[in-house]
Amino acid sequence: MAEHHTEDQAGALAGLRVVELGGLNAMYCGKLLADMGAAVIAVEPPGGGEARRTGPFAADVPDVNRSLFFWAYNTNKRSVTLDIAHPDAAPLLRRLLAGADAVIDGFPPGYLDGLGLGYEALTEDGTLGPEVIYTAVTPFGLTGPWRDLKAGDLIQMALGGPMASCGYDDQPGAPPIRPDGYHALNMSGVYAFIGTLVALYHRDHTSEGQLLDVSIHESCACTTEGAFPNWEYFRREVIRQTGRHAAAAPTPHWQFATTDGGYLNMIGGGIPRNPRSWPQLLSWMESKDKAGDLHDPVYTAVMTENPYDRGAHARHIAEMIGAFVSSLTAEEGYRGGQALHMPYGPVRYPEENLADLHWHDRGFFVEATHPELGRAVTYPGAPYRMTRSPWRLRRRPPLLGEDNIAVYAGELGLSKDDLKALFEARVV
Repeated sequence: MAEHHTEDQAGALAGLRVVELGGLNAMYCGKLLADMGAAVIAVEPPGGGEARRTGPFAADVPDVNRSLFFWAYNTNKRSVTLDIAHPDAAPLLRRLLAGADAVIDGFPPGYLDGLGLGYEALTEDGTLGPEVIYTAVTPFGLTGPWRDLKAGDLIQMALGGPMASCGYDDQPGAPPIRPDGYHALNMSGVYAFIGTLVALYHRDHTSEGQLLDVSIHESCACTTEGAFPNWEYFRREVIRQTGRHAAAAPTPHWQFATTDGGYLNMIGGGIPRNPRSWPQLLSWMESKDKAGDLHDPVYTAVMTENPYDRGAHARHIAEMIGAFVSSLTAEEGYRGGQALHMPYGPVRYPEENLADLHWHDRGFFVEATHPELGRAVTYPGAPYRMTRSPWRLRRRPPLLGEDNIAVYAGELGLSKDDLKALFEARVV
C-alpha cells in the first residue's frame, strides 16, 4: 500500500474549518472536503446517526463504531456529539459554528429554523460571519411545493430519472433497476462539494459568503445522461439496455458472457472507431477461427472508409465480434482488446480490483490504522493526483464522539466540569 504524500505537504484545503450537520445528506460533501485537507467536524447525535447503524459491519459485529458504510464516508473527519434539539444545546452549537469557514447542513428544510438555529438566525446574531459558506443539502431544496416531502435514495433515483434508464433489454416489460448503494447522496454530495468550492473561490476574491441550496432531487435530474436531451429536443423516450447506454432506439449489444462465467463490456459493441484497428481485430478473430464472413470487401470498406457511419452493417459486425469475445475468458478479452487500443473491460466484482497491479502501481489503495481493532484497514484513495497539495489519508474515520474533549475543552475552552455536566444532562 502507498500513500500519496510527504508529511510536510498540506492538502489543497488546509486551513479551512468546516462544521458538518445533519448526517446522511451532508456526509459525502464533508468527506470530499476533509479528504482535500479541510478540518471537518461532524456533529452527531449522542447515540450516533443512521450511517453508523448501516451495515455491513467490521467482522459482522453490529456496532456504531464498526460500520463500513460510515467508514467509507467519514475519513479524515473529527466527531463530536451534540443533541441539537436539547434546550441547552444552542449556546454550544453557536460556539462551535463561530469561526467556521463553511457549514454543511443536511437537516430537513426548516428543522434548524424551528430551533432558532437556522441560517438567517445565525447570520443575524453574528454567529456566522458574512464570509461563511453555508451549504444546505435537502431532498427537494429549501423552497417550492415539494420542500417538505420525504424521500430516501430509492425514491430519489426513481423520481429524479436515473432509474428509468437502468435495466435490461432482454426482458421485455421488466421494471427499471435501481443501482445498489446511495447514488442519490453521492450525486448531491458531489454537486454540494463543487458548489462549495466555487463559493469559496468567489469568497477569496470578494470576501463574500453565501447560502447554497442543493436539492438531491435536482442533482439526480441533472444526472440522467442522454435521457433529458432526447426528450427536451426530440420528444423521444429512451429505452433501457443491458450493460450500455439507454437510447431512443435499440443499439448493438455491448456486454457478453465469457467462457469463465464473467462478462466483457465493449463500448460501441466492440466495433473499432479507428480504421487502423480493424485489420488487427480481424487478425485476432482469425486466430480463434471466429472471423466468419467479415473478410467480405463490403465490411472492409465500411470499417475503413467511414468509421462513424456503418449503417445497416453495424449490427452484423457487432454480432460477430460478440460471438468472438464470448469464446474467450473475460481477462483474455479485456487484455486483448486493450492491446489493440479499444475500450474493452471486464465486469468486475469490487474486490477483484484489489488484486489488479494497476491500482497498486498508482498507489490508489491506502491503509489506516484502527487502534480500537488492533489492525490496519485498507481504504480506496482519491481519483485524482495533485503534486503540490497531495491527497492523503490523515486519520481513520472517528469513533462516536471521539473528539469531544479535544474540541469542546481544547478548542472552545469548556472546563472538564462543564463537559461532564453536559454529558450527564445528555446534551453531548
